[in-house]
Amino acid sequence: MSLLRVLVVHNAYQHRGGEDSVVDTEIAMLRSRGHEVALYQRHNDDVAGMSKIELVRSTFWSPKTLDDIALQVRDFRPDVIHVHNTFPLISPSVYQAAHLARIPVIQTLHNFRLLCPQAMFLRDGKVCEDCLGKSPWRAVTRRCYRGSVAQSGVLAGMLVFNRFRGVYVNKVSKYITLSSFAKAKFVHGGLPASRFVIKPNFVPDLAVPDYSSPRNSLLFVGRLSEEKGLSVLAQAFNAKTHGVLRVAGTGTESAQIEGLAGVEMLGALKPLEVRAQMDSSLALVLPSICYENMPMTLLEAYAAGLPVIGSRLGALVDLIEDGVTGLLFEPSDPVDLQAKLTWAVQNPEAMLQMGKNARSLYLEKYTPEQNYAQLIKIYQTAIDEKKGALA
Repeated sequence: MSLLRVLVVHNAYQHRGGEDSVVDTEIAMLRSRGHEVALYQRHNDDVAGMSKIELVRSTFWSPKTLDDIALQVRDFRPDVIHVHNTFPLISPSVYQAAHLARIPVIQTLHNFRLLCPQAMFLRDGKVCEDCLGKSPWRAVTRRCYRGSVAQSGVLAGMLVFNRFRGVYVNKVSKYITLSSFAKAKFVHGGLPASRFVIKPNFVPDLAVPDYSSPRNSLLFVGRLSEEKGLSVLAQAFNAKTHGVLRVAGTGTESAQIEGLAGVEMLGALKPLEVRAQMDSSLALVLPSICYENMPMTLLEAYAAGLPVIGSRLGALVDLIEDGVTGLLFEPSDPVDLQAKLTWAVQNPEAMLQMGKNARSLYLEKYTPEQNYAQLIKIYQTAIDEKKGALA
């Protein structure tokens, strides 16, 4: 197998999240195996220096991206272009740039932005699929993006404009989704099923878990925001019954859980610090109220031999085998979550075995080695299909 030259394209977020981590780890994985990787990246911090008209134009169709990618193609000569996030500065014009250069383009779909301007199918704290497979005008009237008619209108307009031009259907060689659940949503939304490949995220194996260490507290790791279900967790947790809940992360919803008896706020932690917390915890709690695709914290927990207690919602239903690698509870139901937390605390040996099962599943599906093989196969298939189409 020849070593490929890969151009990675990503619009970085103001507040670093899981997508940014995936981009970094995939680049590092490819480079460690001898592939040449170039990164074309723009950052949301640059929005502050732009006029409203410039930002709207860039969101719809960025001439700068067309020019920049043309230069990258000329100077770097990539075999494949792998796109992650295009919103708002890169725009779908990156697909046209790749098409003009006759280079296959892979798009990893980390969220549901192509179907839902809000990106998470979440409205007023509940799952909403009103725009799925339809024109997204409802998102404008309901101010779904940041509570703004104008900003929601820009996003909805961008989707309609590029759908009408056939950009998403005709200019992308392969779509990568993280789960079969996500693939089903995108196909329902109008994208061709034949273009999809399911490839999960991965995390490095930092250490072999030490199951002899005490594991007796509950752990939450993630952004402290509405969609992560902090209010549900706050209602469910009871220090007298459940002991200690450690919360790692920062965000606007910290007040939902900060100050409760038994809750220890850890703030933002580095990866090795997160792993240390996982090594001494009974379970990771994922009380999300939105469709999660593949939370990196879940994979980190599995690698650490830590079971996960999560919402019976979205891809979590497939990622967590109830009673085997963790426990599922009814989404947005603090009573059911409380019952699952209580059971976990009262059955530490069963939770320990679930953690061992989770570790085995990690070794089977979510290591860098397996992910690398999957990713290269996707690249090579796209390259071969592009050559066949041009022959």
